[in-house]
Amino acid sequence: MTHTTTTPHPLRARRAGALAGAARVPGDKSISHRALMMGALAVGRTTVEGLLEGEDVLRTAEAMRQMGATVTRGADGVWTIDGVGVGGLCEPAEVIDMGNAGTGARLVMGLVATHPITACFTGDASLRSRPMKRVIAPLSLFGAEFMAREGGRLPLAMRGNPSPAPVSYTVPVASAQVKSAVLLAGLNTPGVTTVIEPVATRDHTERMLKGFGAELDVRVAADGSRTITLVGQPRLSPCAIVVPADPSSAAFPAVAALIVPGSEIVLEAVGTNPLRFGLFETLLEMGADIALENPREVAGEPVADLRIKASALKGVAVPPARAPSMIDEYPILAVAAACATGETRMQGLAELRVKESNRFDAVVNGLAACGATVRAEGDDIVVTGAGEPPKGGATIAANLDHRIAMAFLVLGMASDEPVAIDDVRAVDTSFPGFAAMMTGFGADLA
Repeated sequence: MTHTTTTPHPLRARRAGALAGAARVPGDKSISHRALMMGALAVGRTTVEGLLEGEDVLRTAEAMRQMGATVTRGADGVWTIDGVGVGGLCEPAEVIDMGNAGTGARLVMGLVATHPITACFTGDASLRSRPMKRVIAPLSLFGAEFMAREGGRLPLAMRGNPSPAPVSYTVPVASAQVKSAVLLAGLNTPGVTTVIEPVATRDHTERMLKGFGAELDVRVAADGSRTITLVGQPRLSPCAIVVPADPSSAAFPAVAALIVPGSEIVLEAVGTNPLRFGLFETLLEMGADIALENPREVAGEPVADLRIKASALKGVAVPPARAPSMIDEYPILAVAAACATGETRMQGLAELRVKESNRFDAVVNGLAACGATVRAEGDDIVVTGAGEPPKGGATIAANLDHRIAMAFLVLGMASDEPVAIDDVRAVDTSFPGFAAMMTGFGADLA
């Protein structure tokens, strides 16, 4: 697994010729996490094709094994999960090490919160620095008890409540992780659990719960807020899940094709869920030549093949309301903005400061080091492009952040001077095979 050695693995990207070809990026990370968890709570055998086999998801698979589910990978790449049923999770004998998986950690805590078990969680240096209070607060309402480091950080121990009562919770920040943790806690709670989110976030949990047979209702108000109700203690039926390609991962080769002159690539079977597609909506506004071909639905999720051609991009204003649908894609959007003509203002990005690293500062400092015109204004990042890539020439500290690493490698594929990152190991948390895929398209990575 990634991060098991302390030796950094630097990587450098240099401008080469046009990118060309067709490929499928790895499976959607958000859906992969949820498929493993809900398969573990179903009665019977769930199969999953296209599971993201990155470190984050493998940590979730191991956590489900530790709590009693049988999780195996077949020689054909299809995963099977033999579930224990809602309420059937057992107490893990060892500490659950979630590595870098913030989504995995927060959602598994939701499961534990209403089971009569005690579990201890830890992770890598990045995960141990990230805030967990946002899930500790609502899960405590179910009666779960926590003992954590200062600030609610890992490592922490929690004890689930054997007799939980349902709650109604309004999510204070736009976070699919918090919403999902509450819904997963509600699964083993008698009665109706309600989650109110003022701003809609990715809805993979709701879609998948319905697919497994849970009684769940979503009501959307005129102002766009959503009220989700879940009837607890259902009998979940196993499913055959096909995981679409991850739009967050597709963002990196897509932007590379847009900013490297003469490029044209096809990314196959990418998830186009409207609550995940904010980056591509923004790129289209910037003048990107992106065509959605063969749109279809796979296992309850919309997908399409994306044909992307090199484009002359122009700066735009990205409203804060779009942030929940593209919060993971701002680093690569900032790279596109640095190659565009005019000003791109990305608004309302406070959440970037508490991701795998402080992505807000990493984007601003990294672009500046590469010669881009960039500034921070409160929670906004403003990039002014000159219609061509900045000069590059910097070595960027990735700080164990996969998206920062990939974003600056993409910039190096278009800039005059190479761009290097100090350590590429974190990329395997979400995009194993990234370097090989980009090299296959014609990129120069060494």
